[in-house]
Amino acid sequence: MAVYLRRCGEGSDPLVCERRSKEEERKMRKLSRLALGALFAGTLALPASAEDGVTDTEILLGSHTALSGPVSAWGIGSTEGMRMRFEEANEKGINGRKIKFIVEDHQYQVPRAVQAANKLINNDKIFAMVGALGTPQNNAVLGEQLGKGVPNLMPFTAARSMAEPFHKLKFAAFSTYYDQVRSVTKHFVEKEGKKKVCAMYQETDFGHEIRDGVRDQVKALKLELVAEASYGPADTEFVAPITKLKSAGCDLVVLGSIIRDSIQSVGTAKKLGWTDVTFVGQAASYDPIVAAAPGGIMEGFYSATGLPYAYADSSPEPIKAWAAKYKSRTNQDPNTAAQYGYVVGDIVVKALETSGKDLTRAKFVAALEGVKDYKPMFPGPAVSYGADRRQGTTASFLAKVEGGRWKVVGENLLY
Repeated sequence: MAVYLRRCGEGSDPLVCERRSKEEERKMRKLSRLALGALFAGTLALPASAEDGVTDTEILLGSHTALSGPVSAWGIGSTEGMRMRFEEANEKGINGRKIKFIVEDHQYQVPRAVQAANKLINNDKIFAMVGALGTPQNNAVLGEQLGKGVPNLMPFTAARSMAEPFHKLKFAAFSTYYDQVRSVTKHFVEKEGKKKVCAMYQETDFGHEIRDGVRDQVKALKLELVAEASYGPADTEFVAPITKLKSAGCDLVVLGSIIRDSIQSVGTAKKLGWTDVTFVGQAASYDPIVAAAPGGIMEGFYSATGLPYAYADSSPEPIKAWAAKYKSRTNQDPNTAAQYGYVVGDIVVKALETSGKDLTRAKFVAALEGVKDYKPMFPGPAVSYGADRRQGTTASFLAKVEGGRWKVVGENLLY
């Protein structure tokens, strides 16, 4: 009708005008279809540089982590480990490109993590998020991130949500906190004769992963969880939760703690004279800083992990050389997080190399799915992915602090 009114004025033959109108409408529809087709075809034919975070010379990766705050040892170590591997790759380039790595400090605070992720995804327009740290921090941003098509690669949290439920853009590296905690709880009950199992954890998404693992394993063993105690992630006073668990008569306490709070929790127990109890942590508490805490207060502490720590002075030459190179860059000895970071960086680099010159997220995801039996430089399990597999490995190890160092005392623990 709009065409009819434009083309036909008073005195015109209505039948002629109607025929003209219909003919022009058909032409307009045809032109519209052709235009849309050309636009769609043009989109498909765009060069790889049109993909967010990819130019002819650069691949833009991002991370939000704790470069300051209570878990900065994990954030700094993992970031430096990844950056070291990326810089090595940049020496010769990856299919003509170099990696640019943008890292934002969230101080282990969820609001800052949301702000940082928003910048990386919407302003910087990164190709992928790599090694983002923290369970609540990752959980808070994954919805928008995955909605924007940005892969989440091997974050520094072993929460189940990093690989479950299945999403094509989620990849986790090592065993989950949940698997680790269930495995070690089963071990201590069945192999060490522990009968009064308790849990102490941060009141966060991270802590709840540990709590859930303990609850489920105790139930599977047909026991009761004797007591639970929780605390805030920034708390520095642990007398109340430790006193509660001591009064309950716990002989095994599974900790949902990281570095500082692990040391303070066990240290508080010893100050209160509570020594007839075993404390066991998980990957987040498995760090040489914990083992070497002053005064030997962590002697006898256990922790599960997905990747055993390699001490340079007792490792093969390649690891010694790696540790020396890391220290020359950072003026620090590498910690567990640094080794994790280097492994994550290496997997990412290998997948980028396999993706080829015409780099897209789809090709990169396919390259990661093709990773089979990847063995890191450091001691530990092989990592494999697949079309329906997003957890690189489920293997758990048990280590104990002896003489201020971690010693692996159990391998391939299951529940």
